[in-house]
Amino acid sequence: MKTIVAGTFMLALFAASFNSFGQCREFKWPEDKSKAEEKVALYGDAMKQGQYRAAANAFTWMVKNAPDWHVKLYIDGADIYDNLAEKEKDPAKKQVYVDSMLLMYDMRVKNCGDEANVLNRKAFYAYKYNVTKKEKAADLLTLFDKVAEISGTDMSDGNLVAYMTAVQANHVLLKNLSDEQILDRYDRIMKIADEKQKKYEAAGKTANATKIKEYKGVIDDLLIGMVKVDCEFVKNNLEPKFKQNPNDVTLAKKIFGFMLQGKCTDDPLWLEAGEVVHKSEKDFGLAKNLALKYMGNDNLEKAESLFTEALELASTNQDKSEILVYLGTVDVKKGSKSAARENFRKATELGNKEGWEKIGDLYYGSFNDCKKGVNMAEDRLVYIAAYNMYSRAGDSQKMALAKSQFPSKEEIFLFNWKVGDTMRVSCWVGETVTIDTRD
Repeated sequence: MKTIVAGTFMLALFAASFNSFGQCREFKWPEDKSKAEEKVALYGDAMKQGQYRAAANAFTWMVKNAPDWHVKLYIDGADIYDNLAEKEKDPAKKQVYVDSMLLMYDMRVKNCGDEANVLNRKAFYAYKYNVTKKEKAADLLTLFDKVAEISGTDMSDGNLVAYMTAVQANHVLLKNLSDEQILDRYDRIMKIADEKQKKYEAAGKTANATKIKEYKGVIDDLLIGMVKVDCEFVKNNLEPKFKQNPNDVTLAKKIFGFMLQGKCTDDPLWLEAGEVVHKSEKDFGLAKNLALKYMGNDNLEKAESLFTEALELASTNQDKSEILVYLGTVDVKKGSKSAARENFRKATELGNKEGWEKIGDLYYGSFNDCKKGVNMAEDRLVYIAAYNMYSRAGDSQKMALAKSQFPSKEEIFLFNWKVGDTMRVSCWVGETVTIDTRD
């Protein structure tokens, strides 16, 4: 059986993410105020001493006789039963304490209101204790469904992964969810997460936004563990929705990521989704990868445009030089050798030796463009120019290949040239080289 991911790393984070009290802010004492004060003192002292069993006895009197005393009553009650449940070893008794704790949240809603805030708390603690219990899985998911419905984007951060884990529990323990039902809840959770992230980013709360991103990654992993998210899945389930709403950035992100993972980036849908994501969130890596795909498809105009954007977005010389090499490669494909050489040279100025190799390739491949067919020694000067570029790149293999195409001793002798003479390569290459021979 699959393991249910309980997500306990969030337990310490959740408490601070809820709102303040609703009603029950004023103390309302029962007719026998003195006895009520005694009971409050008794259970309060017992809690301070960690004697939660004793605290429960006095607390019970208050719940029966002063249910609308103050919201503090239900906060204390939940705390008492939570501590009793944590320490109890007997499973049956433990469950009684858990159920009592969860009842405190229901009574708090009934007597004090503040439903969205209180049910967020209840859902998380129900998740804490019941997520791995088969008999509780369906009720837990129903509770999270209600919390999402009434809270929307005010759903607590910690409940995002907890909700998806509750979905997983039902999938694993009860097998009661179809792929569509799983996806519906996944979409609901991710929509809330996306909105939360935007709000945090707008408010400059970088740490909170980063945490939501981490949660979204966990949620994606949980989905992939339940539903076979491959390229066929994307085409059957996500593409129709995307065609209906091609500007849905959230959906585009899913399609882009899932197709990348599924290694089906040759499908035009991947590029369409990537373009939508890129328009919304300019990113160096995304622009580069889209451009590479367009270049591979010989859509040079789109490739050049996106590489140019990537160059503007690049933050390091290494990234900039890499993009300059790609721009030069686009120029080569377009037949613009001079423009290509310029981009390759700019790359070398930023420390990228590949630029020299690429220029060498340009020169090596220019024999037919530059030859005059009169002086074979002169026609072969392009190979010396290529050799010089390969040398600067440190590519000994290509240096040897270029040297094998140098003029022969006989060829330079026929035109009264000597090794060591300098000559200028004609045509667009325009380099000055030192005469050498292959033999």
